[in-house]
Amino acid sequence: MADITDNPKPPLRTAALARRAAIHAAQGLAAAERLRDHFLAALPDMGVTPVTAGRPTVVSAFWSMGDEIDVKPLLAALHARGYVLGLPVVVKRGQPLTFRQWHPTTQLEAVAFGLLQPAADQPDVVPDVVITPLLAFDGRGHRLGYGAGYYDRTLAGLRDRGHVTAVGVGFADQRIDEVPITERDQLLDWMVTDQAAWRFPA
Repeated sequence: MADITDNPKPPLRTAALARRAAIHAAQGLAAAERLRDHFLAALPDMGVTPVTAGRPTVVSAFWSMGDEIDVKPLLAALHARGYVLGLPVVVKRGQPLTFRQWHPTTQLEAVAFGLLQPAADQPDVVPDVVITPLLAFDGRGHRLGYGAGYYDRTLAGLRDRGHVTAVGVGFADQRIDEVPITERDQLLDWMVTDQAAWRFPA
């Protein structure tokens, strides 16, 4: 486990990006398939079923880019099991994300920074489960994001409105000893990697 937690966040992100790129190059698709399997196996312990309170359960994820662990195999498996899926939409810098419904035939459109998101003709959804990307994570449920704060604002807003389960996903080797945090940072409820899935203490 790398001990790079004495660095402030910007250099920590630089180190985490390089580390993740190396992991992705070495593991690739095999890690994505293992992630899918661990996530699906953990669903009963998460208490996440295809139906919540008489309505379809909405799981939001993200469209993996670059050397992020590939969640597309997981998305396909969740869709096959009857979950409603959503992908994030960037409304404006400094604002929470919104989510639009996604299924395997949904056309995606490119927006700023090469991000892909469902077009505006897709219905908005409110997630019960938010699958979050990350650069690094620690054993306390803290994640190192990309620095814009989108997921922290989004999770804070969703938690103010009701229950939501936040699940970080990544390579097991992205774990570090400690992620430095600020008062705005939101905790993960679960972490799922290519090696395991576990719940963080409340």
